[in-house]
Amino acid sequence: MLRDITLGQYYPVDSLVHRLDPRTKLFGTMVFIVSLFLAKGLIAYVLATCFLLVAIRLCKVPFSFMVRGLRSIVILLLISVSFNLFLTPGEEIFHIGFLTLTWEGLRTAAFMGVRLIYLVIGSSIMTLTTTPNELTDGLEKSLGIFKKVGAPVHEVAMMMSIALRFIPILVEETDKIMKAQMARGADFESGNVIQKAKSMIPLLVPLFISAFRRATDLAMAMEARCYHGGEGRTKMKPLHYAHRDRVMYAAYAVYLAAVVALRVVL
Repeated sequence: MLRDITLGQYYPVDSLVHRLDPRTKLFGTMVFIVSLFLAKGLIAYVLATCFLLVAIRLCKVPFSFMVRGLRSIVILLLISVSFNLFLTPGEEIFHIGFLTLTWEGLRTAAFMGVRLIYLVIGSSIMTLTTTPNELTDGLEKSLGIFKKVGAPVHEVAMMMSIALRFIPILVEETDKIMKAQMARGADFESGNVIQKAKSMIPLLVPLFISAFRRATDLAMAMEARCYHGGEGRTKMKPLHYAHRDRVMYAAYAVYLAAVVALRVVL
């Protein structure tokens, strides 16, 4: 289960999406997320599906690797779908005890499930095709307008990229600790919910210690290299928009306009 978390991992391969400017990919991800919340009706979700399938095709990341991240949100997905399925008022299909299934609940639950799945896959495409350094530079450039009001843009971008980068590291560390504890007789599977929660204590304590140790080592390494923030720092690989980035921006505009138009019409 832990190795199924793909958020924060980078998948090196030569593709059109990998060669895009990180600002283009960040903007495209935001457009896709906004479009999912603006989508209204089956046609809009079909359009979002086509947009996502094209992105998956262009990034050349194996689909089986990409959907592995969905396993980590199965519980959240089931809870969200269940609440919408049985707690949405409307035309009744059948009634069992205090649970009532309605056509409106069925429709809402289906759209909610698709929306969550698409959010995870769409976000994974950005992290799988963008290195942490590119992501930091892209965030800093994208949020550069806030520097005029004194916002620590570089520091915020650095923290976000480090947080994303630490996800796979902590997942790997958790897997090692779990195997070490299981070799010593720890049981993380059997028992009720309370017993399972108690069995996680031998896992969480060394995990937090390891995370704080890694953070301390990273801070000391940055201080040893005289890191002092974004002011006056130059880039080894300055960001430049290419023709493909302008084409993608135009495609984003057309896609978002189509979703908004469908929402207005429907």
